[in-house]
Amino acid sequence: MRLGVVGGEDGAEVASAAPSAWRSPLFVSSLYVVGSRLLELIVLLARRDRAKELEILVLRQELSILRRQVGRARFEPHDRLLLAALSGVLPRRSWSAFSVRPETLLRWHRGMVARRWTDSHRRPGRPPIGREVRELVLRLARENPRWGYLRIVAELRKLGITVSAGSVRNILAQAGLPPAPRRDSESWRRFLRAQGEPILACDFFTVDTVWLQRLYVLVFLSIGSRRIEYFACTSSPNTAWMLQQARNLLMELDDRDRRVRFLIHDRDAKFPRAFDALLASEEIKVIRTPVQAPNANAHMERWVGTVRRECLDRLLILGRRQLEHVLRVYVRHYNRQRPQRALDLRPPEASDQAAVQAKSAPHDLHVSRRDLLGGLIHEYDTAAAA
Repeated sequence: MRLGVVGGEDGAEVASAAPSAWRSPLFVSSLYVVGSRLLELIVLLARRDRAKELEILVLRQELSILRRQVGRARFEPHDRLLLAALSGVLPRRSWSAFSVRPETLLRWHRGMVARRWTDSHRRPGRPPIGREVRELVLRLARENPRWGYLRIVAELRKLGITVSAGSVRNILAQAGLPPAPRRDSESWRRFLRAQGEPILACDFFTVDTVWLQRLYVLVFLSIGSRRIEYFACTSSPNTAWMLQQARNLLMELDDRDRRVRFLIHDRDAKFPRAFDALLASEEIKVIRTPVQAPNANAHMERWVGTVRRECLDRLLILGRRQLEHVLRVYVRHYNRQRPQRALDLRPPEASDQAAVQAKSAPHDLHVSRRDLLGGLIHEYDTAAAA
């Protein structure tokens, strides 16, 4: 009877594999070989001892002839399995009948044990981002179509999740979500970033109500912190009203112990000379921008565009009281929640919050959403686990 050579490592893996692996070609081939050998063994046991001894001599002679003709035998996995199984049944004095050495059998067994109990090597590169973090990135992108990669990264950082803009880009690309349009950077960026702490900028913008009444909004913005320091609304910005707003601004700055040296505004006639003189009495120098040069007050121009795109252009304003309420809610969101690129993607009034890596356990991630202005603006915070 011819004996095939089989390895123990593959056979052991097949025996311990899941039921779905029973239909694999290796398992079917091994089952066929074992069944064939069992039938041959039954036939061999039915023969007489002398006939079996003669057949063994013939097989040994044929095996020696084949060994002289073949350089090195190549064993299939099912051959190794059967050989390892028979080596455990036959006594050691009979191992000389095998075409491999005992060291080879032991090496196959050690390899089987190593493959069974050794963890697979981790793929090179950074660890994958968890499923819940991916779903949260897609949720933020879908609920806020105007947000770009960095804005999503900033919102995640506020929630205690640290991912890169490249990872956000890859997640959106895999989901088929296009990126938000990128906006041009402001002019005077480097100069104002270095010297913007004691500088305020102010400007007017208008809002037309549903009754076609025009309201004027005066806003003061801190260049260094990007914080909205003060705003006010009126339908008639006369000199008396402007002087009162200057006093209100000075009281707000004094309450927060803010020191301001410069105020930038354009040459609009709504800024009277008395307004500049009142600020100058408090050692605040007023800088008027050149004629028809909005880029000279770029931070205010950008903020006006932001509040229009994100808020006012999507609402119908009935009157001054509603406008004040809407701006109050938006300014609070802008100062406390909305991240700024100039502030390392942190809001102007950023609170210290420990950042957590994206590899955090999925069950630790609980995010709640707070809707402002009827769901026009979304704010996200980490919530306690239930």
